[in-house]
Order: sequence, then C-alpha cells, then structure tokens
Amino acid sequence: MTSSVAGVHGGLFDDAFAYKRWAMQRTLEAIRAVDARTFPASVAFARQQLNHIVIVEELFRARLLGEAPPHATTNTAEVPALEALAMRLEASDQWYAAHLAALAPVQWEQALRFRFADGRDGCMTRREILFHVLNHATYHRGAIGHALDLARVPHPADTYTVFIHQHQPGRREGALPTADPDAGPLTKR
Repeated sequence: MTSSVAGVHGGLFDDAFAYKRWAMQRTLEAIRAVDARTFPASVAFARQQLNHIVIVEELFRARLLGEAPPHATTNTAEVPALEALAMRLEASDQWYAAHLAALAPVQWEQALRFRFADGRDGCMTRREILFHVLNHATYHRGAIGHALDLARVPHPADTYTVFIHQHQPGRREGALPTADPDAGPLTKR
C-alpha cells in the first residue's frame, strides 16, 4: 500500500491539503449564512462538527510531533464560537501544509505508536495519519452539508473536481498541468 514519495511529496498530498483548506473555507462561509435565530440546531450541530474536526487534527498533530495529546477527548462539552473554530481550523491547515513541506522522504513510512482518546493503542505511518486527517474532515463536512440543507442554505460545491478546475481552468479545455515539482500546491500555481 505504499507509493513512491516522488509522486506524493510536493504533489498529491500537498494538493489534497490545499483542497481541504479551500473546502473548509467554503463550508465556513455557508455556515455563516445560516439564520441562527431560525435554525439554532443547525448552527450548533455545525459548530460541534467543526470542533470535533479541529480537535482530531490537533490530536494527530501532537502524534506526528511525538508530543503529549492536547485533548483528553475528541469533543468538548462547551463548543467554541464559530469564529474561534475558524481561526483554529486555519491554523491547523497552515501547520499541516508546513509539516508536509518539511517531511523528508524517509519519514512518510515511519510508524508512529500512540494512544487514541478512547484509551486504545494505535500505530500508523505518517502517510496514513495524513490521509486520515484529510478523509476525516471530508466526512464531517458532509454531515455539516446536511445541517445546511435543513437550514435551507445551499451547501457549497466543495468537491476535489470543482477545486482543481477552479484552480486550473485550462482543464476545461483538456489541458492537464505540467509536472513542475517546484510549483507547490494548486492554490500557489
């Protein structure tokens, strides 16, 4: 289940985390459009999901750094305000982008042992952790999309296909981007 780092570092994972950041920004904009007085449950649910996303990202960041877990659970009884969550999510996205840029090729398959918040032991490679962080956020953005539907706010078109075609409009004419290892994530091209 491994692939060459040349095809990952500076490539698909960088693009995937740029996509994650873009999609989260679109989700936050949609949540801000919800009439909180009419649909308080939708806003509360969206905030709870965002809180869970960022706590899990912070837990996995600590695991990647070999640090003590910053949280005992994967959610909190008191959920921060939307803008506080937005700032933490942005900081998390920036950290993961920097972490990707700093990873040496040999580190991608390094196995890391840790304890999950439920007390069970875990072991994952850095690549698997990074994939999980991406997948986890996508799953919970989907749940937020349902809350937006209930609040009669259109949820954003936030798929990877929309992202790459927005950032590389030449794809609409059939032009794939050139393989430039120094180009960086799609948002910087």
